[in-house]
Amino acid sequence: MEPMWGFIGQYWWLVFVFGGSIGGAMRAVSAWNERRAERSLERYRIKQETSVARAEAESRGRIDAASVQRERASAVADHNATDERWFAHETDLATLLDYPMLVDLREPLTEKFHRARSRAELLRPPADDSTDPAAVRAYRDAVHDYTTSLDLAEQEAKRRRRSDFSPVEQERLARAQRLLALAMDDGASPQERRQAYERARTELDGLIHLPAAGTTALETRVRAALESGTAE
Repeated sequence: MEPMWGFIGQYWWLVFVFGGSIGGAMRAVSAWNERRAERSLERYRIKQETSVARAEAESRGRIDAASVQRERASAVADHNATDERWFAHETDLATLLDYPMLVDLREPLTEKFHRARSRAELLRPPADDSTDPAAVRAYRDAVHDYTTSLDLAEQEAKRRRRSDFSPVEQERLARAQRLLALAMDDGASPQERRQAYERARTELDGLIHLPAAGTTALETRVRAALESGTAE
């Protein structure tokens, strides 16, 4: 230690020569440390902001997906309800003859309704939890058109009833309606039901076209009655 203190005591004047450089170096080190601390704080702030933004985006995504799911479920419910309304007409052939316009595809309102019905069914989403917003919006709009077009067709059919048919044609419709009611009567004999159905089809031939779902259901009932009567 004595040699070192001797050197310092002998060359103390060097402090004045290198003092500025040493001070500058110390200040530079201090400034660098400050900048490093600032950069560290900035990186931490950016990281925190990124985390917050990501969490908000994920939250919005969950909310948007839930909203699309609700819209999809609502559209499916409306679609099913409208289908039930139409199926009530389609399968009740005797009552349908009160409003024959609903099955007359020559009528613009009827043709528009059936076209809207087909489109809504085409766009019905699959059974999985599809949440494509564009697809759900297209489906929702198609269901709205389907429901609205059925409303309009029903209103016009009830207003016009059988007025578009001549008196002779109206009599044929009335006879066919009574015959279809007999064909659907479980209290009638199987032979009476079969004959009533066949005569009703003859009355309606060239007049209106009965919907397939209704005729299939009625034919099944008549066939079952005939088979039951044969077994007995």
